[in-house]
Amino acid sequence: MDSTAVVNEQKDQKSQKQWATFIERYRVLLIFLVLCVIAGFLSDVFFTMNNVMNVLRQVSIIAIIASGMTLVILLSGIDLSVGAVMAFSGAILAGVLTAGFPLPIALLAAIGVGLLFGLFNGFVVARFGVPSFIATLATMVIARGFTLVYTKGYPLVVSNEPYRFIGSGRFLGIPIPIIIMFVIFGFMYWMLKYTSFGRYIYAIGGNEETAILAGINVKAIKIAVFGIAGMLSALSAIIYTSRLMSAQPTAGSGIELDAIAAVIIGGTSLAGGKGGVTGTLIGALIMGVLDNVLNLMNVSPFYQSIAKGLVILIAVLVDSKFSKIKK
Repeated sequence: MDSTAVVNEQKDQKSQKQWATFIERYRVLLIFLVLCVIAGFLSDVFFTMNNVMNVLRQVSIIAIIASGMTLVILLSGIDLSVGAVMAFSGAILAGVLTAGFPLPIALLAAIGVGLLFGLFNGFVVARFGVPSFIATLATMVIARGFTLVYTKGYPLVVSNEPYRFIGSGRFLGIPIPIIIMFVIFGFMYWMLKYTSFGRYIYAIGGNEETAILAGINVKAIKIAVFGIAGMLSALSAIIYTSRLMSAQPTAGSGIELDAIAAVIIGGTSLAGGKGGVTGTLIGALIMGVLDNVLNLMNVSPFYQSIAKGLVILIAVLVDSKFSKIKK
């Protein structure tokens, strides 16, 4: 092989790596934009303001939970309990309001329940070395059982009108759940990018043994991360219960899978140490847009599940393909 051929081959390899880097960095945004363009062609009402606000409002609950799930997955963990914790937190909130306590007390009770379950998950994982999949699976069953016992299997109706504002109110024309979602993601982005706590999360997910040798308190970080995930599950419960003005014993069923899907589609690696909440937000929006356009086209929910599964699979395959090219 002559020198010209070698130079051309090197240029091709460099070009492939640059292209792979570009796709890896912006692929989630590109998928989202392409999906929006397709949705606009398929439905005349997709780009109307009412529909856009509806998509964002529907996405907000999953997205908030997914933001906490992002931290857990960055640690190379998983949290299967978020849906059940959401249900129990909502039930406690409804019960406290029904008992006549002020709204702030009920909100703190719900957040407290989410925090306690999250800290419990983190303690079991960090202190006893139980895999997060197993620990949170057990917590999921426990929390769901508590919910059914507390509610006796029936919805708990809430009649507190000021509480309705959280799930159905608007500020400057923007639904409150959307505002809460963007505030949460803004804070999480800042925390991961500009604080030592965020850097510790990436370090532990990248190589836990190295993080320990570097003097990072790995156990404390893990407990804190699961605690945050639990609180964000409770926050989603507050919004969800406010929208319905009732606590459903089956609330949050399967939402943990949607949250994990949003994180994976958003580019966060299940191996840990790579990703962020920006991709997670776009991943949640992709799922929301997909659901919305399929609903507008009156597609059966069964086919919607197939479509979401295919999107997740494609996202994982793209991630694997371009990661290999970049190497």
